[in-house]
Amino acid sequence: MTMKVLVSDPLSEDGLKILKDAGLNVDVNTGLSEEDLCKIIGDYDALIIRSGTKVTAKVIDAAKNLKVVGRAGVGVDNVDVPAATEKGILVMNTPAANTLSAAEHTCAMIMSLARNIPQAHMSMHKGEWKRSKFTGIELNGKTLGIIGVGRVGSEVARRLKHFNMDFLGYDPYLPKEVADEVGVKLTTLEDVIEHSDIMTIHTPLLPETRGMINLDQFKRMKPNAMLVNVARGGIVVEDDLYTALKDGIIKGAAFDVWEHEPLDEKEMKLLELENLIVTPHLGASTVEAQERVAVEVAEAAAKFLKEGVINNAINAPRGKLDPELAPFLPLAEDLGTIAQQLVGGPVKNMEVIYSGPVSKRDTKRIGIFAVIGVLNKIIGEKANIINAVSIAKSKGITYKESKLDDSSTYDAVEIKLEGTDGKITCVKGTVFAGVPRLTKLNGYTFEMPLQSDIFVARYKDQPGVIGAVGKAFGDNDVNIGQMVVARNEPNGTAMMVLTVDHDIKDDVAKKVIDAAGFEKAKFIAL
Repeated sequence: MTMKVLVSDPLSEDGLKILKDAGLNVDVNTGLSEEDLCKIIGDYDALIIRSGTKVTAKVIDAAKNLKVVGRAGVGVDNVDVPAATEKGILVMNTPAANTLSAAEHTCAMIMSLARNIPQAHMSMHKGEWKRSKFTGIELNGKTLGIIGVGRVGSEVARRLKHFNMDFLGYDPYLPKEVADEVGVKLTTLEDVIEHSDIMTIHTPLLPETRGMINLDQFKRMKPNAMLVNVARGGIVVEDDLYTALKDGIIKGAAFDVWEHEPLDEKEMKLLELENLIVTPHLGASTVEAQERVAVEVAEAAAKFLKEGVINNAINAPRGKLDPELAPFLPLAEDLGTIAQQLVGGPVKNMEVIYSGPVSKRDTKRIGIFAVIGVLNKIIGEKANIINAVSIAKSKGITYKESKLDDSSTYDAVEIKLEGTDGKITCVKGTVFAGVPRLTKLNGYTFEMPLQSDIFVARYKDQPGVIGAVGKAFGDNDVNIGQMVVARNEPNGTAMMVLTVDHDIKDDVAKKVIDAAGFEKAKFIAL
């Protein structure tokens, strides 16, 4: 059946053509209310939006077949990403497409502030000629503080270095060598605030960045300092911005983004301030940027729907899977399933440990498949690469990955689960000749291809056990496919793993356990 795409905000013809050329059924239906969107969204596999459509939890709940939400733009404030993640819906955006336009708009705002261009423009339209009133400053030799030296922040620095400006930057996630490449000196947020002549914001709106710039920060800025925000509304406390500008705490500001868009009645008072330059969220509003975001989101959505390739994802690992790592995905899922069934109860902690050459690769997807394996028998339905970690967290499972720094040439994935009773289960495996193999279980070493359901038993190492197991299964018409045994020492304890051709019923399992005298045994369905 042909997959269906709903485009609920305006998208360029080139973007629509990409979707149609991919063999997708495309409907354009813009200006929908939440209620109207909820009525129709259940019919669609993909939803393409800009900033107008609000993808709320209610919309997500109604989206019975939705696989992906594509945001033609950067910000996903209008998408309930946690709700989408919980339901296994991919959310993607176009982070690079707006970069140049946003950087250029920032530079335009900075130069408008420095030379009072909008104010002088309005004055002349009133028939005035007041040159002295609008005397500006040169950017030459001034210090620009950049909060968030990412895509846009670094492009701003690249352009304004030709004005002979100095740059201070605050970005806790940026390596020093990257900042050095664009000529930005990384320092603390406090240092940027206190020593910048002009400060520009380029961070996303996150819980830790909301209200980042408030009256306390304004009071620490230079008296003649100016502030630019072409990032997201909410990063600057707008009431405090009003106070800082009205009381002359800072000289001026230029804002393109707002807490509420369009502005609400409370925000309208900001427009009374002559030293505030305002634009209605025009950072990405260029012909070129609009075309790029449309093409980029259409290509990404089509590639995901048709090939399963994930690009520009907000809530899942990105890119195409390394073919050499592909066999490790079913291995990880099987190991997770085995470990969870051996625990037999609630899981508290989960760790995935990599060793050998595989540990040097991007293993994030392998780990997520291990989580999927653990969840398979817990939630009663198939988790996926998008929602697995979120579901695990909701079940109280703490998840982490570790990589052993060793010189082994043997690739291995190990899963360690701790139950709420404090008991730990360890399962290890590898891939050989493209086949997932179980190599270690709770300290016992062996090799067993994971190609069917398995029966695991621990017993006292003594003569006659293997024969008793074979006879017990044979008496109950159960055929053994393969069997491996391992022991820690002669006459100690041993472990047996075997495959069978069909499910073992509980009464048969009990007969085998009784006949062989197993300490512990478990049939595990893969």
